[in-house]
Amino acid sequence: MRKFLTILAFMPALLLAQTAAPKKAAAKPEGPAAVIVTPDKIQWGPAPPMLQPGAQFAVLSGDPGKAGPFIIRLKLPDGYKIMPHWHPTTENVTVISGEFHAAMGDKFDENSMTTLPAGSVAVMPVHHNHYAMAKGETVVQVHGTGPFKLVYVNPADDPSKGQSNAAPKKGAAPKK
Repeated sequence: MRKFLTILAFMPALLLAQTAAPKKAAAKPEGPAAVIVTPDKIQWGPAPPMLQPGAQFAVLSGDPGKAGPFIIRLKLPDGYKIMPHWHPTTENVTVISGEFHAAMGDKFDENSMTTLPAGSVAVMPVHHNHYAMAKGETVVQVHGTGPFKLVYVNPADDPSKGQSNAAPKKGAAPKK
């Protein structure tokens, strides 16, 4: 009986000790940190050299130059062309504003393009030749898994190579 009374006397202390014990911190989930970006916080800059001058570029999440998920936005002026190219990874494009025109193939043909108004989505599989053009100022969002690369079907269209015969954007004077 004495043991029973002793246990009974220490029971509240035991219960209190369990509830007062410090809690272990919750484990942080693996992977990248959370990202929240509002339109007023987007930091636009010039597009990388793989694109013709005139486009604006913003990285919203990740690093498109490295392995892993990324989200970027492109702001394109009216008539801006992206000549036939392909990617070694799947490209997912969402039209945020404006009008984006796109088509599949090896040669730029404005008559074969599909009009993609704001809200449209296009998914380009790996090594799938395609090209695009903006009608009016257009903003598109691209997401995928990096590294993001753009390989032009015609190497002369690649502005990063310094070729003088790369296709100019609509309304631009040809290079001399």
